[in-house]
Amino acid sequence: MLRLDRRQALAWLAVAAVGLTAAGRLPLGAAEPADRPHGKRIGADPVLNKTYVPGELWPLSFTPAQQAAADALADLILPPEAGGKKPSELGVPAFIDEWVSSYYDETLKDRPIILAGLTWLDAEAQRRHGAVFAKLTEAQQAGIADAICGVKPVKKEHKPGQDFFKRFRHLAAGGYYTTPQGMRELGYVGNTPSATFDGPTPEALKHLGLA
Repeated sequence: MLRLDRRQALAWLAVAAVGLTAAGRLPLGAAEPADRPHGKRIGADPVLNKTYVPGELWPLSFTPAQQAAADALADLILPPEAGGKKPSELGVPAFIDEWVSSYYDETLKDRPIILAGLTWLDAEAQRRHGAVFAKLTEAQQAGIADAICGVKPVKKEHKPGQDFFKRFRHLAAGGYYTTPQGMRELGYVGNTPSATFDGPTPEALKHLGLA
């Protein structure tokens, strides 16, 4: 199973934290990880020029079953452009595992939502089709996702999956679109040095109504 290196995961986490809604604390009644140091709010500070092995800063959370479900769901909701790699091949689910396993208040609150949601996903897949989510056909997976994605009214029995899907989708997008492949798909051209500054293009000025 692919695991991105810890340095890259932390870099993604820092970038995604800017664009994702991550306010508030752990939901009332949700359990904190048993290994979380008492009173410690952010865990160990990483050395960003060092490559860490998985679990060196904090234990990762996904079980093998949850990892497989996360891989399948990420690949379903974020299909790459032709010739691109799937989110699971880029380590996007590993980024989500890193996110919910860290000790930051803004990330720890997602832990019970994501872990319970991945377990619910497999249970729903078993109920409908007699197999875990990762083993279903794409059409079968899409049927479950359609029931919880919020495009149409969500049935009462699917409510447990609704908040999970919404949060998972945001985290997966945050991870995917901060990879080089994802940024290329967005057409992002930042972080590129230029010897001169010629100002906005005529197309950009026209778009802004400043032409």
